[in-house]
Amino acid sequence: MQSINVVSNLQTVRDRIVRAEECAGRESDTVHLLAVSKTKDIEMIRSAYEAGQRAFGENYAQEAIEKSEALTDLNIEWHFIGPIQSNKTRGLASHMHWVHTVDREKIARRLSEQRPHHLAPLNVCIQVNVSGEASKAGVMPDQAEALAETILQLPRLRLRGLMAIPAPSSIEAEQREPMRQLAELLASLQKKYADLDTLSMGMSADLEAAVKEGATMVRVGTDIFGTR
Repeated sequence: MQSINVVSNLQTVRDRIVRAEECAGRESDTVHLLAVSKTKDIEMIRSAYEAGQRAFGENYAQEAIEKSEALTDLNIEWHFIGPIQSNKTRGLASHMHWVHTVDREKIARRLSEQRPHHLAPLNVCIQVNVSGEASKAGVMPDQAEALAETILQLPRLRLRGLMAIPAPSSIEAEQREPMRQLAELLASLQKKYADLDTLSMGMSADLEAAVKEGATMVRVGTDIFGTR
């Protein structure tokens, strides 16, 4: 029953994304779904994979590494979307395809230095604290360009764009405002760095708002795998 729920939930989320793209006047398939599988078991991930999901996000470094090692038989694209401790960068550099939460030069340099040379450069996003919350990680918006310049000099990283976790709200206008700010910041950076192509924002409760504001990747966990 659990695997059937995952498959059904996954389709429901995909349908929401399609409707949101249509509502926003965007072309279909311009928003990629990242299935956030933190704390969920291997079989739930396999169920989602069998239903066609390929990109999975994890919040805890050790769990992410262990799952990537346990599922080497699947062609999964692993994304790390949690806070990064310095002593965890080597494992992330070796096992992840993407890291969304780079928010300081030290972490960026460690990821680049520790990325194995037989692998493609690690895709990274800069995490921006768009809501200015003291409890949230991320650079302030006015610091993003300086960090981008640093990352672009690191040979084993590929800067893809920006990521944010805005303050939660049940009101769409309040959801959209910080997302609009992130989209405007990316557009500003793209004038100088044309290769940036990723806006990682939006979760189960606010993915429609994110799509309307230009998200290229939404990170959905609860509405696919259930609550923790």
